[in-house]
Amino acid sequence: MDEMIILVDENDTAIGTVGKTEAHLQGLLHRAISVFIFNEKGELLLQKRSDNKYHSANLWTNTCCSHPSPGETTLNAAARRLDQEMKIVTPLNFICSFQYKSVFSNGLIENEIDHVFYGISNQIPNPDPLEANDWKYIMPDQLIEEINKSPDLYTTWLKICIDRNIFGDILQNKNKKNVVH
Repeated sequence: MDEMIILVDENDTAIGTVGKTEAHLQGLLHRAISVFIFNEKGELLLQKRSDNKYHSANLWTNTCCSHPSPGETTLNAAARRLDQEMKIVTPLNFICSFQYKSVFSNGLIENEIDHVFYGISNQIPNPDPLEANDWKYIMPDQLIEEINKSPDLYTTWLKICIDRNIFGDILQNKNKKNVVH
């Protein structure tokens, strides 16, 4: 059975639900989450998406990304998926939301309002192999250099977060100690 996700309008107001596959076939605007986990050294935990993913397979991306289930908050979805995908449990902080639309080579369309969270953890990830083939820690400035050299190795939404200076937002919020549980 296809996972149900939340359809939204341009203001991120829920307007219904739809199967994940149908949303991506039709390019319907839906809610998503992205999580960035840093260790205490300031390195970002990336995952390499599994080769069985329906789009962006084998690309490097942020620590985890997914969709809230109907009736689930974005914060709860971010924490749930972080645990399911990487086996990491830590408090998360909301950073921002943004809308983007991207058409992939297989014809699928991401049309999302993505809610971005971050957390600090030194836990060693244990990724679900259906979600991630590999993982690594990287300093943000090194990641930016790598994306500039080889952008085709990274997901669209990760590059958008980089372009929007997500690391600057995280550092600013981290210094305020603004933790949402």
